Amino acid sequence: MTQDKRLNWNWLNKFGPILALLLVYLFFAAFNSKITSFTAIEAMILQTVIVAVSATGMTLVIISGGIDLSAGSIIAFSSVVTALLIETFQLPPLVGALGGIAAGLICGFFNGWLITRMKLVPFIVTLGSLLVVRGLAKGFANSMPINAGETWLSDLLATLPADKKWQLIPPGAWLMIILALLVAGLLRYTRLGRHIVAIGSNEQTARLCGVAVERVKIIVYSLAGAFSGLSGLMLMSYQEQGDPTGAVGLELDVIAAVVIGGGSLSGGEGSIIGSLIGAMIMTVIRTGCQLNGWPPWVTQIVTGSVIVLAVAIDRLRHKQND
Repeated sequence: MTQDKRLNWNWLNKFGPILALLLVYLFFAAFNSKITSFTAIEAMILQTVIVAVSATGMTLVIISGGIDLSAGSIIAFSSVVTALLIETFQLPPLVGALGGIAAGLICGFFNGWLITRMKLVPFIVTLGSLLVVRGLAKGFANSMPINAGETWLSDLLATLPADKKWQLIPPGAWLMIILALLVAGLLRYTRLGRHIVAIGSNEQTARLCGVAVERVKIIVYSLAGAFSGLSGLMLMSYQEQGDPTGAVGLELDVIAAVVIGGGSLSGGEGSIIGSLIGAMIMTVIRTGCQLNGWPPWVTQIVTGSVIVLAVAIDRLRHKQND
């Protein structure tokens, strides 16, 4: 591969997702200017947070060469645990929030443990976890939503009142941005981050170089579970209840956000900021279709086409690099 072509692909990796976001946004803005209003932009940010937070953890998993299909179930389970601790056990909101995140972390830890210690395929392990964790969520909640009541957690993803417009976006969105920057720094500047990339690029070589592959994978899946647990907290904040039947199929949106943002399903490549942009692209598509009165099946076709295009570009990039 020539140096010029390599530079072209590097440029696409860095700026492709943001360029795609701008094109999609301008496309829908041309049909309906309502999407450019502050109210619409704020609503799109709120809708993006839940997927984007979980996608932050999923990015680590995909970079390491794995996959996690249980993210949606963990989000629902964590929302139930948080609401249960606050409403049923009358614990302070902060304790309930930490409990929900811890529940997600534990689920992620067991995923990593089964994958590394039992030598099971990530796809199968997390597919099983998808069902097991969803069953736990329904069991804990008796298959009914648990109202958490109005606490300061409700403000995480609430529309900003007039006297707080100076914050620009709700606290939950700021938390999403801060965590994304921290995880991006972890990937770029820490030994753990380098080991995650090394495992995804070539696990056998990483092992020969002294990387503790099993330990890193357990950390990665635990972090992914914790981020899905935080997404569950955001979901509970948005709905003000823990819903055991919520977030069904959301793991597909999370994985799609990572892929659209430049993550490679082959492992070794991915971007935290790109994943956030990928999540935003899907939200813009849904919002744009709704504002224009297009039926849901059109939204599904457009979103699916964008995902396939992103994967096709990834495969073409790898083919050019070979």
